[in-house]
Amino acid sequence: MVNASSNCVIIRDMLTYLLRRVGFFFVTLLFTSILIFVVTTLLPGDVAGIILGREAAPEARANLRRELGLDQPVVVQYTTWLTRFVRGDWGNSYSLRTPIQPAVLQGLNNSLRLALIAMLFSIPPAIALGIIAGLNENKALDTIISVGTLILVGLPEFVTAILLINLFAFQWKLFPAVANVSNSSTFAEALPSLILPAITAATVLLAYIARLTRVGVVTELKRNYVRTATLKGLPYRTIILKHVLRNALLPTVTIVAISLGWLISGLVVIENVFSYPGLGRLLKYAIDGRDLPLIQAITMITVTVFITVNLLADLLYSYLNPRIRLQ
Repeated sequence: MVNASSNCVIIRDMLTYLLRRVGFFFVTLLFTSILIFVVTTLLPGDVAGIILGREAAPEARANLRRELGLDQPVVVQYTTWLTRFVRGDWGNSYSLRTPIQPAVLQGLNNSLRLALIAMLFSIPPAIALGIIAGLNENKALDTIISVGTLILVGLPEFVTAILLINLFAFQWKLFPAVANVSNSSTFAEALPSLILPAITAATVLLAYIARLTRVGVVTELKRNYVRTATLKGLPYRTIILKHVLRNALLPTVTIVAISLGWLISGLVVIENVFSYPGLGRLLKYAIDGRDLPLIQAITMITVTVFITVNLLADLLYSYLNPRIRLQ
């Protein structure tokens, strides 16, 4: 009876936490959509003038604004836009002259490819380096790893990209300098072109996650339970693997989720250096062309992905650390 009652309490806590987080997800998405629409609406410049050109007559501009619904009150514009977006009607791009949804989804697919490869290149070695540095605090190995990761964190992405292009593309000719893959190419066909952009993105993630993991390991090693377990005679390997690492790596779960959101939306520099057709490059193109529907769609998809991966990270974090569900 006691076990059954305990299990019911755990399930109730999990459901309560899940409902709270899902509710927070939709509230955040709603307020974010309002912010996105307001910010993009307040951008300087006349959309009708950009589409028709500077020499367009005022009557033509007024007719186009009426056709696009830009003459409506802001509240009406927002409601219409959000309703259509939720239904899957994202409208047409002003600059591309094509439906927005296929272009954004293709850019998202390309960015996901690059993000996943970058995470494979960065997360496993970063965690390993962080653990090694943490277990060897203030020793030579710790100093080498800490200094190396600090250099990587401070190195701008475009500098890393240029160095990699000069070395691996121009001198050794191992990988192409341009990652302008076609939309019809398979993952295997696009993989050689993704290596250098992925390594460029991975260097920043590797350094950040490694330093975070090191801090977590060092902090856990100084806790009382480690000292107690050592005095009880537990093997050092058991203490590290079953206790220290489990607690030390909990914050890494959240950082990995945040990193995925950053990789999808924040690779504007890397994608432009390598001419990679991802979501970041598409966003820059939309901003340059004052393409409001395309900017809004890209930003909404980016925010949705970012909030979703953070929700999944919170759920995983609460599973690994049940105390979080009670907060």
